[in-house]
Amino acid sequence: MHLFLKTGLIASAVMGCAGKSEQGQTHTDTTVSTARMPRKDTVIAPVLSPYSDLEYLNREQLNAAPGTKSVLFNSTGSKLYAMNLEGMSVYEFDQASRKVGREFKFTPTRGTGWDYNKSRPIASFQEKPVEACFSHDDKILWVSLHNADGIVPIFVDDYKTAYQGASDSQRKKPVTVLFPGTGKKDSFNVPLITTGKTPKVIARTNDSRYLLVSNWHSRTVSVLDMSKDVYPFGKVISTVPVSAIPRGIVVDDISHKSYVAIMGGASLAVLDNEQWKTDTILNVASSPRHLVMDTSGHIFVSYNSLGMIACLDAATGKSLFTASTHSQPRTIVLSKNHKFIFVTCYTSDFVDVYKINPDSFTKIASLPCGGHPVGVDVFENNEKLEAWVCSYSSGSISVYSFRKKP
Repeated sequence: MHLFLKTGLIASAVMGCAGKSEQGQTHTDTTVSTARMPRKDTVIAPVLSPYSDLEYLNREQLNAAPGTKSVLFNSTGSKLYAMNLEGMSVYEFDQASRKVGREFKFTPTRGTGWDYNKSRPIASFQEKPVEACFSHDDKILWVSLHNADGIVPIFVDDYKTAYQGASDSQRKKPVTVLFPGTGKKDSFNVPLITTGKTPKVIARTNDSRYLLVSNWHSRTVSVLDMSKDVYPFGKVISTVPVSAIPRGIVVDDISHKSYVAIMGGASLAVLDNEQWKTDTILNVASSPRHLVMDTSGHIFVSYNSLGMIACLDAATGKSLFTASTHSQPRTIVLSKNHKFIFVTCYTSDFVDVYKINPDSFTKIASLPCGGHPVGVDVFENNEKLEAWVCSYSSGSISVYSFRKKP
């Protein structure tokens, strides 16, 4: 098997995380550019054969946990992690067997949540996972906790030794590791790093040096300096105020800028990744929710209230082309060759799939997905692509399989 350094080592622009932008070829070219090559992590993943079309095959449905909010594959695609907001846990699925190998279960403590329908605070629990991001060659899974005002780093494989240098003064969250089908259990305490009220999306720079967190109710973006060897593994070095509710984030290591979707308004806040402050504001359409980026300077955005996705010029924010979706498009993800985009449409219970042309989107599938689909990530090998989609109200994951075609 031919190998290359972590997906995105070649022709990389960004490393988003939950709903991350996959790296590889650009969507307008079948060759791989080496012009944009910042330093990166070094997890090895297979090189994929080129393809230009997808044929839908089938759907499988897997049981997850209540209120699954987001899903995230590791770099090799061998494991998928599901953030179960209402279940207060993280499931680790094996891609090949479709089975849960481990559950990272938080111990619930009282907290204050938010009723999004009535726009008011409610009694809840702190330990509700929302989104996640891998860093340091997939060693650390960073998870945002909805009502805990912060994020936690989970060493998915080294948790027995990673936390031995814990500080007594650091706030911590107990985690129990369950192994379904066995009586085996492990436990450890993760440090809670305070970022802001209602943390959501987490993204990082490609070198695993900096981590960014969008804080919904604080209307800020937290920037952390990370170190996998120094407890608690991340320290907030900047808090950037934004004009309204922030959500999606993409990081461009080439231009040294980060883009933040201001979902409560109609703009993208562009951050300077060297000063970690606002560089400029790009005016876009209303309620931008999620962002991904390819390697040719294009940002893709879902507009939640408009029922639309768009391709933007990252330099200007100009809309290059758009497409209508089913209602309330939420998470979006690119195929690894950047030729296809997958969109979860929450209230309409659909997953929309588009081919990305140089100047337009072409819809190739609208797939029913009950239970309010919200999160999506993709697995690929040479023969097929799988879109793993979590549904919030049904607590399930749908796996949509596609055959790759030349």
